[in-house]
Amino acid sequence: MRVEHIAFNVSDPNGMARWYCEHLGFSIKRKVMEAPWAHFLIDEHGSFMIEIYGNTSQPVFDYPQIAPATMHMAFVSNNLIEDRERLLKAGATAVTDGIEDLPGGDAMTFVRDPWGITLQLVSRATPMLD
Repeated sequence: MRVEHIAFNVSDPNGMARWYCEHLGFSIKRKVMEAPWAHFLIDEHGSFMIEIYGNTSQPVFDYPQIAPATMHMAFVSNNLIEDRERLLKAGATAVTDGIEDLPGGDAMTFVRDPWGITLQLVSRATPMLD
Protein backbone atom coordinates (compact mmCIF):
# COMPACT_ATOMS: atom_id res chain seq x y z
CA MET A 1 0.00 0.00 0.00
CA ARG A 2 0.98 3.62 -0.43
CA VAL A 3 -0.50 6.93 0.60
CA GLU A 4 -2.74 8.44 -2.06
CA HIS A 5 -3.79 11.66 -0.33
CA ILE A 6 -4.46 13.49 2.89
CA ALA A 7 -7.66 15.53 3.15
CA PHE A 8 -8.48 18.90 4.69
CA ASN A 9 -11.99 20.16 5.32
CA VAL A 10 -11.71 23.95 5.00
CA SER A 11 -13.96 26.98 4.79
CA ASP A 12 -12.73 28.13 1.34
CA PRO A 13 -11.76 25.11 -0.79
CA ASN A 14 -11.85 27.02 -4.09
CA GLY A 15 -9.54 29.78 -2.87
CA MET A 16 -7.23 27.39 -1.08
CA ALA A 17 -6.90 25.13 -4.12
CA ARG A 18 -6.07 28.14 -6.28
CA TRP A 19 -3.45 29.38 -3.76
CA TYR A 20 -1.80 25.96 -3.48
CA CYS A 21 -1.55 25.69 -7.26
CA GLU A 22 -0.20 29.22 -7.68
CA HIS A 23 2.27 29.23 -4.80
CA LEU A 24 3.16 25.63 -3.90
CA GLY A 25 3.40 24.02 -7.33
CA PHE A 26 0.33 21.78 -7.15
CA SER A 27 -1.99 21.15 -10.07
CA ILE A 28 -5.59 20.01 -10.06
CA LYS A 29 -5.95 16.31 -10.76
CA ARG A 30 -9.72 16.25 -10.19
CA LYS A 31 -12.30 18.74 -8.95
CA VAL A 32 -15.99 18.84 -8.18
CA MET A 33 -17.50 22.25 -8.92
CA GLU A 34 -20.44 21.93 -6.55
CA ALA A 35 -20.69 21.36 -2.83
CA PRO A 36 -18.50 20.14 -1.19
CA TRP A 37 -16.14 21.66 -3.81
CA ALA A 38 -13.60 18.83 -3.60
CA HIS A 39 -10.23 19.47 -5.22
CA PHE A 40 -7.61 16.76 -5.53
CA LEU A 41 -4.27 18.52 -5.92
CA ILE A 42 -1.17 16.66 -7.04
CA ASP A 43 2.38 17.80 -6.37
CA GLU A 44 4.73 18.71 -9.20
CA HIS A 45 6.39 15.28 -9.06
CA GLY A 46 3.10 13.39 -9.33
CA SER A 47 3.79 11.42 -6.18
CA PHE A 48 1.50 12.94 -3.53
CA MET A 49 -1.97 14.44 -3.42
CA ILE A 50 -3.98 16.50 -1.00
CA GLU A 51 -7.75 16.80 -1.06
CA ILE A 52 -9.27 20.14 -0.15
CA TYR A 53 -13.01 20.33 0.30
CA GLY A 54 -15.68 22.22 2.21
CA ASN A 55 -18.13 19.82 3.86
CA THR A 56 -20.35 22.14 5.89
CA SER A 57 -21.99 19.21 7.73
CA GLN A 58 -18.65 18.41 9.36
CA PRO A 59 -16.45 20.53 11.60
CA VAL A 60 -13.52 22.51 10.23
CA PHE A 61 -10.46 22.45 12.47
CA ASP A 62 -9.32 25.73 13.93
CA TYR A 63 -6.08 25.34 11.98
CA PRO A 64 -4.36 28.49 13.35
CA GLN A 65 -4.69 27.06 16.88
CA ILE A 66 -2.95 23.76 16.01
CA ALA A 67 0.69 23.85 17.11
CA PRO A 68 3.17 23.45 14.23
CA ALA A 69 4.76 20.40 15.88
CA THR A 70 1.30 18.79 16.22
CA MET A 71 0.39 19.02 12.53
CA HIS A 72 2.11 20.43 9.48
CA MET A 73 2.80 19.68 5.84
CA ALA A 74 6.48 19.67 4.96
CA PHE A 75 7.78 20.92 1.62
CA VAL A 76 11.31 20.45 0.35
CA SER A 77 12.84 23.82 -0.48
CA ASN A 78 16.00 24.51 -2.44
CA ASN A 79 16.11 28.05 -1.07
CA LEU A 80 14.43 28.51 2.31
CA ILE A 81 14.89 32.28 2.46
CA GLU A 82 13.43 32.94 -0.99
CA ASP A 83 10.58 30.46 -0.62
CA ARG A 84 9.65 31.80 2.82
CA GLU A 85 9.61 35.40 1.58
CA ARG A 86 7.66 34.47 -1.56
CA LEU A 87 4.96 32.71 0.50
CA LEU A 88 4.76 35.56 3.00
CA LYS A 89 4.22 38.02 0.13
CA ALA A 90 1.46 35.71 -1.17
CA GLY A 91 -0.49 35.85 2.11
CA ALA A 92 1.16 33.26 4.34
CA THR A 93 2.07 34.29 7.88
CA ALA A 94 5.30 33.61 9.73
CA VAL A 95 5.23 31.07 12.55
CA THR A 96 8.95 31.13 13.29
CA ASP A 97 11.50 33.90 12.94
CA GLY A 98 13.77 33.15 10.03
CA ILE A 99 15.51 29.87 9.33
CA GLU A 100 16.45 27.31 11.99
CA ASP A 101 19.58 25.22 11.47
CA LEU A 102 19.21 21.71 12.85
CA PRO A 103 21.78 19.15 13.99
CA GLY A 104 22.97 17.07 11.06
CA GLY A 105 22.84 19.92 8.57
CA ASP A 106 19.10 20.21 7.92
CA ALA A 107 17.38 23.60 8.06
CA MET A 108 13.71 24.59 8.30
CA THR A 109 11.16 27.30 8.85
CA PHE A 110 7.41 27.34 9.46
CA VAL A 111 4.71 29.51 7.90
CA ARG A 112 0.93 29.25 7.88
CA ASP A 113 -1.03 29.35 4.66
CA PRO A 114 -3.84 31.97 4.50
CA TRP A 115 -6.24 29.39 6.05
CA GLY A 116 -3.97 28.70 9.02
CA ILE A 117 -2.51 25.33 8.04
CA THR A 118 1.15 25.10 9.02
CA LEU A 119 3.64 24.56 6.22
CA GLN A 120 7.16 23.51 7.06
CA LEU A 121 9.79 24.45 4.51
CA VAL A 122 12.75 22.15 4.87
CA SER A 123 16.17 21.81 3.33
CA ARG A 124 17.78 18.44 3.98
CA ALA A 125 21.52 17.85 4.13
CA THR A 126 20.75 14.40 2.75
CA PRO A 127 17.49 14.17 0.79
CA MET A 128 14.97 11.74 2.25
CA LEU A 129 12.99 11.23 -0.98
CA ASP A 130 14.09 10.49 -4.53
